[in-house]
Amino acid sequence: MQIDLSNIQIREIGINEVEVLTTYRMAYLTELQGEQSEEYQSQLRNELTEYFTQALVEKRFFAYLAELKGEVLSFGAMVIKKIPGDFNQSAYLEGDILNMYTLPFARRKGISALILQQLINEARNRGISKVSLHTSKDGEKLYRKFGFSEPIYPVLELCL
Repeated sequence: MQIDLSNIQIREIGINEVEVLTTYRMAYLTELQGEQSEEYQSQLRNELTEYFTQALVEKRFFAYLAELKGEVLSFGAMVIKKIPGDFNQSAYLEGDILNMYTLPFARRKGISALILQQLINEARNRGISKVSLHTSKDGEKLYRKFGFSEPIYPVLELCL
């Protein structure tokens, strides 16, 4: 399918559109982790709706979507974290990009780059000093084009 990027509209997702966030998060997770039981999906959908609503109200989360003729094709979001500072600044804002997701038929057409650019612009506007993300091998090339690289300090994880 041919998509003309000049016809794509990028806009912020508002509090009244939490269902969009939940629906696409569920699609993203299903693609990554496979189908889950109806019971678990229902529980997760409710918890995600609650999370997104609260995070938007508290202004610790923002998201953008890309649409063409009213059809949502892609979206991405950022969680904002306030980090204790140092001798240079009393606190820092950091952002974690999550849910960069594009419908399969619209992939590799530049739509995710439009969303990513909007997220980065908004992060700058909000005074966020560092943005990080987890990536798949498919997404790594895009993120590197935008300047994402390995962290300066080693990152270790402990899954509990």
